[in-house]
Amino acid sequence: MSAPTLTTIEVRYFAAAKAAAGLAQEKVELPADATVTTVLDTVRALHGPDLARVLERCSFLLDEVAVRDRGARVGGATALDVLPPFAGG
Repeated sequence: MSAPTLTTIEVRYFAAAKAAAGLAQEKVELPADATVTTVLDTVRALHGPDLARVLERCSFLLDEVAVRDRGARVGGATALDVLPPFAGG
């Protein structure tokens, strides 16, 4: 039986997400068939309820392209940006 294929994605946090995660970015190793939801579940488990609350209101960019479907696969992507709502604008 072969080992599962893994992929690594850089998760970049901004504003309130950065504060809740306690860091600006991190690399996360995931199964090759991971989705945006998989990434979010993984970082929730790493950083706890404060980040989980922020993530509920965030939007996301996958390699700088807006992602609305959290079931979108992340394989081949290099970065997921976590963007909380910003004041102003």
